[in-house]
Amino acid sequence: MTTETTAPSASRDIVLAFSGGLDTSFCVPYLKERGWNVHTVFADTGGVDAEERAFIEARAKELGVASHVTVDGGPAIWNGFVKPFVQAGEGYQGQYPLLVSDRYLIVDAALQRCKELGTDAIAHGCTGMGNDQVRFDLAVKAQGTYRIVAPIREIQKEHTQTRAYEQKFLEERGFGVRAKQQSYTINENLLGVTLSGGEIDKWEAPGEGARGWCAPREAWPSLPLRVAIGFRNGEAVTLDGAPMAGHKLLATLNTLFAAYGVGRGMYTGDTTIGLKGRIVYEAPGITALLAAHRALEEAVLTKQQNRFKPDVARKWVELVYEGFFHDPLKADLEAFLASSQRTVNGEVVLETRGARVDAVAVRSPHILNAKGATYAQSADWGVEEAEGFIKLFGMSSTLWAEVNGTPSDA
Repeated sequence: MTTETTAPSASRDIVLAFSGGLDTSFCVPYLKERGWNVHTVFADTGGVDAEERAFIEARAKELGVASHVTVDGGPAIWNGFVKPFVQAGEGYQGQYPLLVSDRYLIVDAALQRCKELGTDAIAHGCTGMGNDQVRFDLAVKAQGTYRIVAPIREIQKEHTQTRAYEQKFLEERGFGVRAKQQSYTINENLLGVTLSGGEIDKWEAPGEGARGWCAPREAWPSLPLRVAIGFRNGEAVTLDGAPMAGHKLLATLNTLFAAYGVGRGMYTGDTTIGLKGRIVYEAPGITALLAAHRALEEAVLTKQQNRFKPDVARKWVELVYEGFFHDPLKADLEAFLASSQRTVNGEVVLETRGARVDAVAVRSPHILNAKGATYAQSADWGVEEAEGFIKLFGMSSTLWAEVNGTPSDA
């Protein structure tokens, strides 16, 4: 599928968001054979090491691209996604931590390259069956009028086993395919790892190869891990007392908590286009941040704030998941989230012995402690006041029972 502008430019330069994986590797020769000068952009959103980064750059060169650039997307993904996501505090459908949200920052990097080259043509390797195509296309359309080319959607018109077709297409042209790419679609970024394909798509138990960062049970360290995360206005700013840039802090948490298997799960949910999606995901750092932030937030926000805020968070998460990253409602919700975080200041100590993580200590000048009362221990009010509160608080239910009788009478 190609979306054309009303007055497309004559340029044959096209910018391809490139990861070096099977889909985007296929896109390069596919586009070249259709007359495009392919310029690849890899937005390094923090999920690859130096070796993988070098592989991606070498892969682009091997495929014969016209140019290749690598963009550091760590700070952008922290400020644009991680910070508001943690402040929101809710996963999609109460579980999934939106690990694919780097797509929006990848779009930004690709569009910047389009501007540099003076072209309005942009390409991606999203399929016609998943959510990423929606996120990518809507993010592009929200920022201008561009020609969008999606080679994987094109080949799906004629081929049902697209990954097998892509692999054969590359091999016939002398390009190899890495072994793990034959079975799984693997996405890694600063947020975590997602794996799909193979037996995962068949609703079977994930195989041994379906593992990213998180260590298996037998490899967990014997001693527990404790770390302290400091927050200012709801944003993590220190690790064990040392100031640290957000994206570096998250990368450090990923390494620390992955060793204990924290943040690994399997998610089945409702996709944007109506199918059921099933993935294995690993998000050790995000899981740790969410646990720490929630423990601090619950202690410093009022009862009414804590009750209402999840409704805002769920809507924010839905917008991001379904591709409305640039919708004005998202900005409106973020204004509320930012306001709610003005007293979320302090430090939280996290502990893990493996798989789960707990907030074991919370320190903040804003904890809503009553000076003369401690829950279930002591109070600075009398028995008569307690009984009066209970009477008034339950008035409606009590009156219903008096007027209509007890349930056993019905």
